[in-house]
Amino acid sequence: MTSDVPSPDDLTPELLAAWSWHCQGLDGSAEGLAAEDVYSRYGWARSVGGGNPYLTLFSRAGLGREAADRALAELRIHELPSARGCAYVLGRDHFAFVLQAGRESGQAEVRVLEKLGVDPAEVDALAEDVVTVLDGCDGPLDPAGLRDVLGDKVRSMGEEGRKKGVSTTLPTALGLLQRDGRIRRVPPSGRLDQQRFGYTTWDLPPSGLDDEQARAELLRLYLSWTGGAGIKEIQWFTGFTVAQSKKAIAAVGAVECTTAEGAQRWMLPSDVERLGSFRPGGTPQLRLLASSDALVLLRRNAAELIADPVVADDVLNGGSALSADLEDHIVVDRGQIIGLWHYDPDAGKIAAWLFPDLEEPQERAAREEIVRVGEWIAQDLGDFRSNSLDSPKGRRKRIDHLNGLAGLGA
Repeated sequence: MTSDVPSPDDLTPELLAAWSWHCQGLDGSAEGLAAEDVYSRYGWARSVGGGNPYLTLFSRAGLGREAADRALAELRIHELPSARGCAYVLGRDHFAFVLQAGRESGQAEVRVLEKLGVDPAEVDALAEDVVTVLDGCDGPLDPAGLRDVLGDKVRSMGEEGRKKGVSTTLPTALGLLQRDGRIRRVPPSGRLDQQRFGYTTWDLPPSGLDDEQARAELLRLYLSWTGGAGIKEIQWFTGFTVAQSKKAIAAVGAVECTTAEGAQRWMLPSDVERLGSFRPGGTPQLRLLASSDALVLLRRNAAELIADPVVADDVLNGGSALSADLEDHIVVDRGQIIGLWHYDPDAGKIAAWLFPDLEEPQERAAREEIVRVGEWIAQDLGDFRSNSLDSPKGRRKRIDHLNGLAGLGA
């Protein structure tokens, strides 16, 4: 396999950006796929109560909210605690496996309660009581409703617990049941861009994988979605230890490649082979993506995707807070960030700043895409939030800043 490894000189930032773009299905290759297939093939969508799960589907497969909400209602997609215990929207093929891969994160919450004097057996007993209550309900029950029924079986952890993020024992019990596939969260509105949930019982069959096999499968998916990643990036996304990462890398037969800039990337053997014949598209392929889109979130590498070093320096140090975690949403062309945006519900359109010195076809295509996505947001979503705490008032400063950079005034 060593002879098949690409030369470092060939693995330029431009090629690797376009390669990641392709691996994310943003080059048109995902057009027309079902929602569950988009998430399975190209990466789960980080949710946190924002619009990213919808824009992920729209930007890759052209799917609107109706198709996404129908897939959610039919349990073809679902939001579940996944890698590192973080919530992602994913396709049904990954439900059982992802709960297996993220099970260890649930035990961390149990250990926090244990340090506060709660025996794990108490949490287990509460979990069984939750299942009993939900079994007797006609529909989903929210946490407040569960607390009313369970009464003093839910223990308050007082001020000390609140400081540690566990005000009662109920969230931990709910989390354990979710990770065991015995209950699931249901949004009352049927939408993915909010964080109010009820709970209902579930009987998800186990994955059939042991923990080591689940970690290997998670790494295989991650490398296929990213097109290759460094060891620190792998550990950030997966939460694996160094030893677990090395075992998973060996299990999937990943190949170590050196980029033109001297960075090390692990790639799947099949991707090494495909990359050898990969050629980036020559015409603009504009997409507006969320700040939490898989293209930038999976490797947290937004800074690498700004081609112009002068613009990158201005953006990174000039108040736009574009770094590992983005404050603004992004305009992207073939894997390279060329602008920033937010939706302005007061104006009913997108406020955007395109970086200077773009080629005329690229700028024209970007402006057309800005209008197209803005109209879709207005008609399909009503607003586009980064997360559940985002609001039109809260993002006003960012909107005015982008308008100012674009020469439109505050």
